[in-house]
Amino acid sequence: MTDTRPILFFDSGVGGLSVLAPTRALLPQASYVYVADSAGYPYGTRSEAEIAARVPALLGRLAERYRPRLIVIACNTASTIALAAVRAALDLPIVGTVPAIRPAAALSVTRCIGVLGTQATVRQPYVDDLATRFAADCTVIRHGSAELVALAEAELRGMRQPDSAYRAVLNGLYGQPGGERIDVIVNACTHFPLVADRLAAVAPGPVRFVDGGEGIARRVAHLTQGQAWPEAPAPGVAVFTRIESDTAALAPALLARGLERIESL
Repeated sequence: MTDTRPILFFDSGVGGLSVLAPTRALLPQASYVYVADSAGYPYGTRSEAEIAARVPALLGRLAERYRPRLIVIACNTASTIALAAVRAALDLPIVGTVPAIRPAAALSVTRCIGVLGTQATVRQPYVDDLATRFAADCTVIRHGSAELVALAEAELRGMRQPDSAYRAVLNGLYGQPGGERIDVIVNACTHFPLVADRLAAVAPGPVRFVDGGEGIARRVAHLTQGQAWPEAPAPGVAVFTRIESDTAALAPALLARGLERIESL
């Protein structure tokens, strides 16, 4: 018996590809649908009310269209604001994405960690709670950057961005009081692991970057353990809520992650 239902990944843009990649490596037998809400991008500068209303409604439409076995909200901003509402609305497993503060605190020697996310994510009470529960003995310095989201989106379209742009983003962390002590940075936006090598190259000192991609992959594998799979996975599909003039430029990056076809919702 086979089960052709895909695993659906959702983000405002292409950041969720950083979560899709480790999941595909762990579950190559699965079929995948990746959805970018390009009509709503970027989430990081939208109000909480907008995101709270938009994400559950959109995921409801997507669940009806693609009938996934599981949905991964591969977006920290959407998860910290709308995860509970999506779980209440849909009768299927929903995996969210939260800042990897716990593993960062476990790695830090200086007991000073940076949290680099969108403006909407870093101000969430959920992040306060994570810091209190898992990094109470650490100084936690936060910086919200819409610029880094745009840099990652541009890089995946083949447009090389200057080192100075990444250096300016990191200065938002290191330039704060105590920032010189940071030895671990949480990439609290799924876009940011896509450019972690660029960030590391311009960091003012040794630093480790952590994110939740591998943990999410393990969670998806656990939730689907024992399920039937298709005899051969269907080609991956990338879905955009609005096709832009530069969407085609993403084709090589999408294909490298197993997404062979582009559709619009």
